[in-house]
Amino acid sequence: MKRYHLIKTVLLLVGFIVANIHFTEAQQPKAPRIGFLVAGPPSAVANRVEAFREGLRERGYIEGKTILVEYRYGEGKVDRIAEQAAELVQLKVSLIVTAGSQATRPAKEATTTIPIVMAQDNDPVGSGFVDNLAKPGGNITGLANLTTELSGKQLELLKEIIPKLERIAVLRDLTEPGSPQGVRQIDLAAQQFGLQRHYVDVRSAGEIEPAFLSAGKKQSEALLVLPSAIFNSHRKQIVELAAKNRWAGMYPRTDYAKTAA
Repeated sequence: MKRYHLIKTVLLLVGFIVANIHFTEAQQPKAPRIGFLVAGPPSAVANRVEAFREGLRERGYIEGKTILVEYRYGEGKVDRIAEQAAELVQLKVSLIVTAGSQATRPAKEATTTIPIVMAQDNDPVGSGFVDNLAKPGGNITGLANLTTELSGKQLELLKEIIPKLERIAVLRDLTEPGSPQGVRQIDLAAQQFGLQRHYVDVRSAGEIEPAFLSAGKKQSEALLVLPSAIFNSHRKQIVELAAKNRWAGMYPRTDYAKTAA
């Protein structure tokens, strides 16, 4: 249900902007073209894209007729995401919807005039996307989630599940703008519970397996995964590696648990 509430809120913002575009371009009646920018592969957000399409239909927008959507997927590659953001700007889309902070950053760097609607950014203020949540300023608006702010609570839950827990590995994507906020929350919780944490840094999918080898050498007992488009795209690999190491895992999305089922 949370996913659909999120999508509906995003659609309200999109609808408001599109309606204003219709008003200002009344002399040129044509289907507005919007961009949908995703950092990961289609499989990572398939359910959310379908919910987005359903929401458009509920609001009277017929994709391909009364509204055109340009979908772009970065497949977890930073350079590719930036290229696709620039491509959407060249297409002169009316607005860009971004599915996560790894898509919002290149969109922000590509344009200061086209409206950008964030769908689920975890720390838009800390990432420098908006001035503050009440008055974003600039050309970016949308939604902020609490994923990174809940990282400390996730660590607390792991400690409750494993009372004797002493050492934990934290899988961190250095290309994810919201990671610093998650790290701050984890550090505070770890100090409170006397836990040793080992941050395992990743910049690309190819570094995931070596990261687990590094964590294993530190005698980690459990795994906490911070939000990341790269991790979402390779959640099956991450869950399997955690199981291979016999670690309890705490993940940012329910998709990971479904992968393990």
